[in-house]
Amino acid sequence: MAIPAAARALLTALLPALLPALLPALLPALLAVCLALVAGCAVRVPPAPRIVITPSSGAAAVPPETGLVVRAEGGRLTSVLAFAGRDLVPGTFDQARTVWRASWTLRPGTQYVVNAVATGPQSVTTRVASRFRTLTPRREVAVASIIPSDGETVGIGMPIIVRFTRPVEDRAAVERALEVRGPAEGAWHWVGPTEVVYRPRRMWPSGGAVRLTAHLAGVRAAPGTYGAADRSVAFTVGRAMVSTVDTRAHEMVVRQDGRVAMRMPISAGKASTREYTTTSGIHLTMDKGNPVRMVSPGRRKGDPGYYDKLIDHAVRISNSGEYVHSLDNVWAQGRVNVSHGCVNAHPEQARWFYEHALRGDPVIVTGTTRKLEWNNGWGYWQLSWPRWLAGSALREDAAPAPSAAATSAAS
Repeated sequence: MAIPAAARALLTALLPALLPALLPALLPALLAVCLALVAGCAVRVPPAPRIVITPSSGAAAVPPETGLVVRAEGGRLTSVLAFAGRDLVPGTFDQARTVWRASWTLRPGTQYVVNAVATGPQSVTTRVASRFRTLTPRREVAVASIIPSDGETVGIGMPIIVRFTRPVEDRAAVERALEVRGPAEGAWHWVGPTEVVYRPRRMWPSGGAVRLTAHLAGVRAAPGTYGAADRSVAFTVGRAMVSTVDTRAHEMVVRQDGRVAMRMPISAGKASTREYTTTSGIHLTMDKGNPVRMVSPGRRKGDPGYYDKLIDHAVRISNSGEYVHSLDNVWAQGRVNVSHGCVNAHPEQARWFYEHALRGDPVIVTGTTRKLEWNNGWGYWQLSWPRWLAGSALREDAAPAPSAAATSAAS
């Protein structure tokens, strides 16, 4: 409803006189209204996320097996950068990005620097920096050797053999640190306190690439003994060359990728004694030489059956003196077994085999009374897969570990 003009004129005239008297009474009410409006418009800032780094900052002589963990409370980790000396430390976040863990144990005697950032609600951010040092161990263990060599091309049966400089007591810890990336399922098998062997469940597929990384640095292998450094090798699986030796038919057939590449009349062990009997089973080519010196086992010069010869184009297939090699006794090859346990072939064919053989090529021998022991050379394929798993420190529910005489056929 509109106010009449006369009334508006009266209020305009009276307001200057009335305002001084009314203001003291109205002021408290006006202030209360303003404060209420301000309180209603205030912005509440949530608390900043909390970051916890383990080991704690400033810690010294940290056991390497402690590991490195970064946690965020009240937010998500947006960045974690950790350095061991100058080397970036690999690690992974959990699905919620509230936890980051270093992938492997810590390097002994090393200063670590960690920088972490976490973000909470309304983009409130926390940044934390930390540093600590790991202990210097009393004793160190290192990788003494790895077979195959880095960059080598191998046969489809090739094992990975790792030897250590000291006996390993905590085999499970060391085995967990051995990372194999390749095209086939496989497992480790301990053959002694300083040696562990990896074998695929089935032969490697030809053309596959395999990499072993021994994340040994910081692994507690025994009381007071820690891994000194990491080690890695990468190798390639070559063509599938598999040889079958039938000692009864006196023939060796070599197949490459399933096709017959060579048929070789051979002469195997004459079997007059155990050491002169060729072993039956799944052998692997181990090394080769041209020539190789061969000396009769357990005999001295002048004894019956003594020999000391240089043999050409010899490919070793066991640790009991068995080779596939050249010998110019064509009269016996393909007809009768007269050797001292080796498989001999015509010089030209033996040379062909020598030139084409890679370490890890299967040589399957049949027809003799002496079986190849699983730990004679690289006879690892003599063990079935369950028996192979029994030698792993991480397979507590596996079958009992095989004895030295176990020779069951691989499945």
